[in-house]
Amino acid sequence: MTITCIGCGKQPHELAEYVEYAEIEGVTPEEFVRVEEGTFNSDTGHFCCTPCYIDKGMPTSPTGWKAP
Repeated sequence: MTITCIGCGKQPHELAEYVEYAEIEGVTPEEFVRVEEGTFNSDTGHFCCTPCYIDKGMPTSPTGWKAP
């Protein structure tokens, strides 16, 4: 499954924030998103990177917002 931001269509390895965090943690950017990104939806492989999350109005939910 390809992991993709629902806003910009980029994959984690194309986004500096995830590349940097993954390097610190010693994992791939995709692994970092799977484990640490709160918007990641494991059913769809979608997440929302920080700029896109802000553009969407920083959606929330009582159970935690996940990308559709």
